[in-house]
Amino acid sequence: MAGDSVIAAVLGALESISAFAMPGGVNPVVFWLVGLGLLGPLVIRRRYPLLSAYLVLGAGFVQLLTHGPNLGGIDARMRGADIALGISLYTVVAYVSRRQGALYVLWLAVGTTAWAVWRQGFPGAVTPTVVIVVIFGFCWSLGEFSGARRAYHAEVERRLALLETERDQQARIAVGQERARIARELHDVVAHAVSVIVVQADGAAYAVRSQPDVAERAINTISATGREALTELRRLLGVLRSDDGESDRAPQPGAQSISDLAERVRAIGVPVRLDLTGELDDLPAGVGLGIYRIVQEALTNTIKHAGPGATAAVHVQRIGDRVELDITDRGPGTDRHPRLAALSSVGGNGLIGMRERANVFGGTLQAGPHTEGGWRVRAVLPVSTA
Repeated sequence: MAGDSVIAAVLGALESISAFAMPGGVNPVVFWLVGLGLLGPLVIRRRYPLLSAYLVLGAGFVQLLTHGPNLGGIDARMRGADIALGISLYTVVAYVSRRQGALYVLWLAVGTTAWAVWRQGFPGAVTPTVVIVVIFGFCWSLGEFSGARRAYHAEVERRLALLETERDQQARIAVGQERARIARELHDVVAHAVSVIVVQADGAAYAVRSQPDVAERAINTISATGREALTELRRLLGVLRSDDGESDRAPQPGAQSISDLAERVRAIGVPVRLDLTGELDDLPAGVGLGIYRIVQEALTNTIKHAGPGATAAVHVQRIGDRVELDITDRGPGTDRHPRLAALSSVGGNGLIGMRERANVFGGTLQAGPHTEGGWRVRAVLPVSTA
């Protein structure tokens, strides 16, 4: 409104100059009221474009009725305030629509043609009509250009806002995925460590008086398992604290760490037969971690559910561009708990995590009761992450 007020003030100055040549027969009060009606609405032309334009048009019709044919030639008697009609046309085209602009042009054409004919007569109205058409055509063109620029900038701003929204959504999705991954890691670490500690604590309590050496080995296993769990938890929590999502803790385990895992499970008292075949050392880090976690979760379930005297067999084989995992266990607990069969379909967090790890790399996983007794987990993971 400040800029439009300046425009109105400049046109008011031109109007003051034209007042010195005000022809006779025109009431000065009417002259200035018409000028105010032409220039005043320009102040609100951007906030209320249609209202401003039609107020200016109404003042133009009042000028037509009060300034009769005795005013002389158009070139000598044009008012500076008449420019407000062209500015209003520009405003309607640029800020409202072409349809409203065309309707406004229709009213302008009727008024200006009638004004020219009234003042100059029909033959003499051709020249002033052509001049007026050129002026208003120029105003229409400016309105089209300005409207197109405004529409372009509005579209650019809308797309930038959309891109920012998509960027924020992608960031939230990435954060959610990272949190889900860390949650699976925490589940694997805590579930395995707690299962080992509980089993060893029960064994130590049972053997503390009759077999002190067995109790001592169990307590040492509890201590080692607890330290390893704390190390893993520190690494994962370090990822959560780190701004760049990386941690300087120990590297994540891979397929080469399965031997150490089997040794720890054997130390608990569950015999594990391990068979590693093929080139497993050069696996991608993600695939190696997935293999390790699947084996870890399967052996954790053996410790928790297979019962006393259970045994396990782990077979990991790389064949070309895929790795096959086969983890089976035998124990009295499996047959006495048929509800475990339902876990393969509805899934606890452990089985769900194993399936998700396999799916991430485009692999497959089946888990359920073995046909020969016991429990079996079988997975196939492609080596290439593409």
